[in-house]
Amino acid sequence: MEALEALKTRKSAALLSEPAPDKSELSDMFAAALRAPDHGCLRPWRFICFQGEQRNSLGEILKEALLVKDADASDAAIEKELNKPLRAPLVIAVIAKVTIETKIPVIEQVISAGAAAQNIMIAAHALGYAGIWRSGAPCFDDHVRARLGAVGEDQIVGFLYIGTAKKVPPLPELNIQDYVFEWHSVS
Repeated sequence: MEALEALKTRKSAALLSEPAPDKSELSDMFAAALRAPDHGCLRPWRFICFQGEQRNSLGEILKEALLVKDADASDAAIEKELNKPLRAPLVIAVIAKVTIETKIPVIEQVISAGAAAQNIMIAAHALGYAGIWRSGAPCFDDHVRARLGAVGEDQIVGFLYIGTAKKVPPLPELNIQDYVFEWHSVS
């Protein structure tokens, strides 16, 4: 798929199944991620892939985090956490590895990791896959952060769920003029 077409047609899809990208396709997706804008060339990205049975390990981490917060969590709540990573054949945790001893602001490092995540999503779409970028409480949970190796100012920017769309969602009609404005100085 042509790059501009991939950018203009990507849409999140939550209902995913096999197949996921193969090893070669994953390599292409990560090569695209490594081309994200990166002020200071810090390369502030880390990607952790969970596939097959490895997704159960992520589910265990999410369950542990729930039980740290709520030791009396219901069986249904525990089951929900265990099953979250099973919603797609591939889950990629994207972590902004933040360097404090630099002139580059933390926000720019986090945004760079976000841009790398977006490049992964666009590359997956260009390869014929679908996905959804999930964030929420696990990204900010100290237990999840520690278990995934996020230390200090590091931030989990999201979990990318990738596979084959069970249902292709429609693209919403968006009017560019609703979002883009020409600057007119006020005197």
